[in-house]
Amino acid sequence: METTSLQLPILIFLILLLTYGFFFLRRKKPKTTGFKNYPLLGTVPEFIRNRHRFLEWTTQVLSDSPTNTALLFRFTEIKGFITANPANVEHMIKTNFENYPKGTRFISILEDFLGRGIFNAEGETWKAQRKTASYEFNTRSLRNFVMETAMVELTTQFVPILERAADLNRVIDLQDLLERYAFDNICRVAFNVDPCCLAGDGTSGSEFMEAFEEASTLSCRRFFSVYPEFYKIKKLLNFGSELKLKKSIITVHKFAGDIIKSRMEEKDARPEEDLLSRFMRQSEYSPEFLRDIVISFILAGRDTTSSALTWFFWVLSLHPEVEQKILAELKTIRRKSGESRRGFYTFEELRQMHYLHAAISEGLRLYPPVPMDTKDCLKDDVMPDGTVVRKGWFVSYNTYAMGRMENIWGKDCREFRPERWLVEEEGSGGHMVYRSENPYKFPVFHGGPRICLGKEMAYTQMKLVASRIIEIFKVEVVAEMKNPPEHVLSLTMRMKDGLRVRVRKRSESNEL
Repeated sequence: METTSLQLPILIFLILLLTYGFFFLRRKKPKTTGFKNYPLLGTVPEFIRNRHRFLEWTTQVLSDSPTNTALLFRFTEIKGFITANPANVEHMIKTNFENYPKGTRFISILEDFLGRGIFNAEGETWKAQRKTASYEFNTRSLRNFVMETAMVELTTQFVPILERAADLNRVIDLQDLLERYAFDNICRVAFNVDPCCLAGDGTSGSEFMEAFEEASTLSCRRFFSVYPEFYKIKKLLNFGSELKLKKSIITVHKFAGDIIKSRMEEKDARPEEDLLSRFMRQSEYSPEFLRDIVISFILAGRDTTSSALTWFFWVLSLHPEVEQKILAELKTIRRKSGESRRGFYTFEELRQMHYLHAAISEGLRLYPPVPMDTKDCLKDDVMPDGTVVRKGWFVSYNTYAMGRMENIWGKDCREFRPERWLVEEEGSGGHMVYRSENPYKFPVFHGGPRICLGKEMAYTQMKLVASRIIEIFKVEVVAEMKNPPEHVLSLTMRMKDGLRVRVRKRSESNEL
């Protein structure tokens, strides 16, 4: 009787195994390409196999798909889709914006770290922060404060570090320096506090930065779990990566919270121009909420600009002809102003750097700091390419892949060519000027109601840093660097092993 009782389960198991093997071995290539969908397992095996190269994998799949869109299956049902189709992107983040919020999954994953700051908020909470931030980001006083902060940090810290490295012929990690510079800079803008990470003499500031970086990386790792809820179990049991994340978040929140608390306790303090002071004018904001707001701005200001500049300098090292054109543009601007390279560029002079602006944009196209964005679908919908989207699915657009689509950018889509951003100015006799692209073709700064408020500020800072470095130093990537470098997906795209370079000074006799 015992043997007989085991026969039926064994028989069922064998039938299922044979059925799976039959479909797996006999599976024909589908008429429309996309992610491989295995019987019972869905896209999970392919995801596990390619998780370490997620961007390259999804780029290839989307490129092979007729509409640059592919569905994702989790076991037996469709769970969502990824697209690199500009029409779909516009539909999601502009035309039908209300149907595609960040969603509970996205918010819950980042809530421990970002709370309900502007980049992790929805509804009225988001609208209130957006309204305040929108007004403040358009004020000349904030722009001047940002420019002054960036210039001081460059003059007193960043350039001297590069000069010492050049004198000693020492290899340095440019990514690390850019991250420290951006961190000090955004902390000044957010809190008006200099953590001295670049100088290396701010212990609490360096601890804050390291904890911030770890919190960002570990929070992002939650998105790549095969089982989406598994991180909650680890969090409940307080072990592994969730224990590390908890400790790093405590450090980040304490540093930010202490600054906010001391600022709120100050009496008769003179008005400040940093973002914290501007939001503190809204009396209804609690200290915890103010903390969430400034942490979100630090994430945006530190990680995105440093990532963009790191990839820009790497790709620039491969294209000396582009570097020469940037130098020629800087030389022209210097001649007009009568300034030597020792002087800082004014805001208006930065606006004249059309070729540098184009080169930075081209770097962003190929290496976007935030390579993907994900949202939820509230109601059944149909995308412009005909894809049916169901309630409860997640929807993602892949900015990294979009920069590599031939039907968007042409056959040279994988080439670094700043000229694609330039057009002849009407009536100028051949003068080339920068031309903005459709934000749904180039969604590096998002688009629609959530378009990045700091876009112009980011370009200003990146041009200020890039022009300063390029005209004073020649940056040479060491031969041991991989081509292309491997990347790590945190909440932004970072180089795995940093950007190891040597810098040498450009001679005064050949100033530009």
